[in-house]
Amino acid sequence: MKKLQQGFTLIELMIVVAIIGILAAIAIPAYQDYTQRAQVGEAFTIVSAAKTAIAEYAQTNGVYPPAADIAALALDIPGPGAGQYVDSVIVTADTGVITATMKAAGVGADIANGTVVLTPPAALAGLAGTAFNWVCTSPDILQKYLPKSCTGQ
Repeated sequence: MKKLQQGFTLIELMIVVAIIGILAAIAIPAYQDYTQRAQVGEAFTIVSAAKTAIAEYAQTNGVYPPAADIAALALDIPGPGAGQYVDSVIVTADTGVITATMKAAGVGADIANGTVVLTPPAALAGLAGTAFNWVCTSPDILQKYLPKSCTGQ
């Protein structure tokens, strides 16, 4: 009697393992980039209320808030340990510049201790009724981790 073969051969199993290895080699770095982009995105969420308050103050008063008014504005700027991935957010008096610093640990290696700087328009004259555009830069976080609206370095 002839015996029928059942199951997979060693070669077939090795091919499947090799294919899974190739897919993992491509997927893991892409996933790491994605998670770091999401972590940087937290900085933009945290500073959104401050951006609105600074823009409103500047358009109403014609200057950026001085140090005394930054605290009075209740900008909802969190202190140290600002978020899960953001360590601190600082608003510079008289310029309106917002700087968000990422944590050193618990974030992706490529964005650890990185900063995102949001700069409002330098000249406030003539802004009435026009868009208040912020310029986003980062001296130490690669562009691929920043939103498309952020120019990077």
